Amino acid sequence: MTGTGVAALAAAGILLLALGTAIGRLTAGRGGDRPDLDLGTPVERATFHTLHTASLAAPPLRAGLTEDTARKATRRLRPLLGTEALCLTDRDAVLAWDGPGADRHRQQVMALVAEVLDSGRSRSVHAECDELECPLRWVVIAPLTGEEGVLGALVAYGSRESAVLVRAASEVARWVSVQLELAELDRSRTRLIEAEIRALRAQISPHFIFNSLAAIASFVRTDPERARELLLEFADFTRYSFRRHGEFTQLADELRSIEQYLALAGARFGDRLKVTLQVAPEVLPVTLPFLCLQPLVENAVKHGLEDSRNECRVTIAAQDAGAEAMVTIEDDGVGMDPDVLRGILAGERTASSGIGLSNVDERLRQVYGDDYGLVIETAVGAGMKITVRIPKYRAGVHSSAVPRTLT
Repeated sequence: MTGTGVAALAAAGILLLALGTAIGRLTAGRGGDRPDLDLGTPVERATFHTLHTASLAAPPLRAGLTEDTARKATRRLRPLLGTEALCLTDRDAVLAWDGPGADRHRQQVMALVAEVLDSGRSRSVHAECDELECPLRWVVIAPLTGEEGVLGALVAYGSRESAVLVRAASEVARWVSVQLELAELDRSRTRLIEAEIRALRAQISPHFIFNSLAAIASFVRTDPERARELLLEFADFTRYSFRRHGEFTQLADELRSIEQYLALAGARFGDRLKVTLQVAPEVLPVTLPFLCLQPLVENAVKHGLEDSRNECRVTIAAQDAGAEAMVTIEDDGVGMDPDVLRGILAGERTASSGIGLSNVDERLRQVYGDDYGLVIETAVGAGMKITVRIPKYRAGVHSSAVPRTLT
């Protein structure tokens, strides 16, 4: 785990601990079923209010530092600090201002922020203003940092010089920085997943496209109608596999793509390939990472037929398991040495040793956690069984695709 991840987890842990303490004290103070609610001491109420306000400011910041997110966050952060005015900047401009005095002070902000952007250290100065009624007399500037250094600044205006404001603004800026670092981690994760999908496509396409076209070509003269049907299946399969939008898809779409793949593989291997498909209709709308089952089926066909001269039976089952969908892909092919398999999943062996296994395993763990990696049972000469558990509902995992009916 990166330093950013550790810092983020530590901050989240402290926040949850404080929140739990506050709620526990409030609950304990109510004394059972007393009709008059005891909302705790002033300190407890202030703590709860602070944590609640911080929780409302966090979601916009998790989308990064933009004009829109800064505007939403400053509305929450100014009451949190209790300042007369507050603004957030990036390295180039003021992104959002909340409170009075924008017409007189906004133009001066970037000149005040410049030193903080260079040094990365907070500073406080007198706010120069000729307006006698202006409440903005003291300004505290604290840096907002991320993986790439100082991203901008939090600028808090007060009516007088205050050491408390200096400390409070610095702490809030530190908290905002954690949210921005989490946003950077989310973007890095998305870029990583996209890169892995591109790598998987590059791995599958030459291997599969060449063999599919060769199989289709073999039917052009002997069975033109079969060749036409296979070309349509090939077109649909490649259109799905190389689509350019969406990190997730629905199980119905993934299974339909697998059917198309198996139709093309069947044209190549003929009666040697036996396929059984068992799908519970209730799991078809379940959302899962895009292109994470088809590589497993291709692996089953490769090790069941390409590495053997015997026929191979591939069984694909998708079952309802309560809060999860359970997908199993099983073949009775040549199997694999468990030690070799462990090396593939650990990334110690090349992808040619097992098409997409390590790629799919890593993506599942990134999306759902380490408890949802591939479960693989195999031995030399004993075939292979791969089990994939997919939570039906998971925050951030959704697909806009409309499920297609399996044929």
